[in-house]
Amino acid sequence: MPEVTTPYATGTPCWIDLMAKDQQAALDFYRDLLGWQGQVGGKEFGGYAVCELDGKAVAGIGSTMAPEGTPEPPTVWTSYLATTDAQATQDAIVSAGGTLLAPVMDVGDLGRMLIAADPQGAVFGAWQAGRFSGARVVNQPGALTWNELHTSDIPAATAFYGEAFGIEIEPLDGADSYWELRVGGRAVGGATLLANDPPGTPAHWLTYFSVDDVDSTVDALVRSGGTVLAPPFDMMAGRMTVVADPQGAPFAMIRPQPL
Repeated sequence: MPEVTTPYATGTPCWIDLMAKDQQAALDFYRDLLGWQGQVGGKEFGGYAVCELDGKAVAGIGSTMAPEGTPEPPTVWTSYLATTDAQATQDAIVSAGGTLLAPVMDVGDLGRMLIAADPQGAVFGAWQAGRFSGARVVNQPGALTWNELHTSDIPAATAFYGEAFGIEIEPLDGADSYWELRVGGRAVGGATLLANDPPGTPAHWLTYFSVDDVDSTVDALVRSGGTVLAPPFDMMAGRMTVVADPQGAPFAMIRPQPL
């Protein structure tokens, strides 16, 4: 079901957010492209905006922040994996060879979070739900529908995410060089090799949004200043494209094959 009414199991992607140089421009862009509603939030959370689709939380957009004297981080979408114990997950990440970028912190009574990179360099977050559990709507047009790890080393990724989150990474039947991320026997994401990306692409997590019509949405994106990285094409899961928003954040859009 598109509406999420039960807690996310540990290891399941549960939230995504974007830290943009121009927060309002990002809010306007995704409003026009995907139908989101969101506005700059209160000072207590740095103005962070929770965007909604049909009145339900779908993604976050905030302003890029960097300590004085440090380079500004790239504008990218971050995938958050659910956990019931952020501190224990942090310990497991370090033990498994990951790197902490932002240690565990409380986000009011909403939950606890951290940001880390896996041993191959792919950045991700972990979220322990408090009053806020994550995306309330998924797998419908305008919402998150898939999270995909792009890595240089599948066996190493399998070991890391298995130790840190209990995720299993297994080959996808009928697909060449594609793997499923599974939690409790259920597919929650995918994985592919960096060899399939343009040369020089770093390890990363790619966010997929569902849309009704890939081609017309790409046309709208281009008119709004976005960039097409991979033109629309058909594949086993549906018709998809990889694009970047006007501030350079890459993401994918897909019209899934009917079940």
